[in-house]
Amino acid sequence: MPLFNQPPESVCFVRLSAIGDVCHAVAAVQALQRHWPQTRVTWVVGKIEAQLLQGLAGVELVVYDKKAGWAGMKAVWQQLNGRRFDALVHMQLALRASLLTLGIKARYKVGFNRRRAKEGQWLFTNRKITDTESQHVLDSFYAFIEYLGVPPSAPQWQLSLSDADQEFARQQLQQRATVVICPAASKDERNWLPERYAAFADYVVNQGFQVAVCGSPAAREVQLAAQIEAAMQQQALNLVGQTSLKQLAAVLQQAVLVLAPDSGPAHIATTQGTPVLGLYAHSNPQRTGPYNNRADVVSVYEQVVVEQQGKPLNELPWSTRAKGAELMQRIPLSAVIERFEQMRQRELPH
Repeated sequence: MPLFNQPPESVCFVRLSAIGDVCHAVAAVQALQRHWPQTRVTWVVGKIEAQLLQGLAGVELVVYDKKAGWAGMKAVWQQLNGRRFDALVHMQLALRASLLTLGIKARYKVGFNRRRAKEGQWLFTNRKITDTESQHVLDSFYAFIEYLGVPPSAPQWQLSLSDADQEFARQQLQQRATVVICPAASKDERNWLPERYAAFADYVVNQGFQVAVCGSPAAREVQLAAQIEAAMQQQALNLVGQTSLKQLAAVLQQAVLVLAPDSGPAHIATTQGTPVLGLYAHSNPQRTGPYNNRADVVSVYEQVVVEQQGKPLNELPWSTRAKGAELMQRIPLSAVIERFEQMRQRELPH
């Protein structure tokens, strides 16, 4: 039985971070909006992630600044003071997010099934989704809205990108067929090797494509891009630290393909309909891979995790991670080029 037999007046989503997960959540929020266009939607989201979501049609964003600590929580509660939602959809397992929900009033507080509700999340909710089987994070987010009463649908995304964002991307890429490399994951151990990124980039340039390297202004990402450039024989366009999140989304939209490890930009590219070649060793690409290109990843995850755990994948918890700083080295350049060629034959301009 769905929680609502008619459209609720108001729903509040809590998904604070990270970029990739917020991209998955956009698909769920917008599926609810398509089914119940009259429902008022509020979304409590992290400060960085809000930069990507600004202007999302029909969504009131309430920005939570985790760096502000207790004052950041109180600011959210103050903004929502005097309001009571029909449902609060609590999509984040972190204890900080659960504490944040304490000051948000709602008739129903919907959380993960207890089997998945880490960090005591089940203590903060009065309804639990039944889903324990879905593998991909996006599907588990869809399980929330289906629990509310929204029928299943294929994910769609409409991020709000301005004409200026699009023009920025056009100016940078000069409307050339561009393969974008977003080399940095949130942890360095999940990055591929700089010399292999460089060799892949050289190969792609030799096939007639332009290569652009993208990333945040963080020192570690700037350094990684510099290492890739230094190891290349050919020239690449270095946009690391040169884009806002929305400008990055516009660049990814105008790319013909994106190469990335397990990272936010891989999922931003998915929201823009751009094919993603994902590189995976630490987490299960069936759970966190680029949603529309899960079959296109180059992954050593299963092999590594079976070695480490001594059990087949289907006997391990859905969120089991492989451990080790050297795992990405096990992804050979040849396998990535082979997958690129398969994707190129299928969907890229020749």
